[in-house]
Amino acid sequence: MKWTVTIRTRALKQVRDLPEPVRQALVALVREIEEAGPVRGNWPNYSALPHARHHCHLKKGKPTYVAVWAVRDREIRLVEVTYAGTHGKAPY
Repeated sequence: MKWTVTIRTRALKQVRDLPEPVRQALVALVREIEEAGPVRGNWPNYSALPHARHHCHLKKGKPTYVAVWAVRDREIRLVEVTYAGTHGKAPY
């Protein structure tokens, strides 16, 4: 059964400002979450965070770009991307 992934309105605004290669990496991440679930140990610097949240790097180097997502409902398999942007401003 597939997962449903939504992107928070604030994160959508952040996505618009991302460089194209980083945006494409985020799209690949979202597709992978939809197919295989929110635990993505195969992505660089992936880690589970408190309160059913997760994060990984979309691009290493300077600046480093990250994505943060949260599991909103395990029964209906709902995940929400809450942040996509530079590492320095990431809400962890």
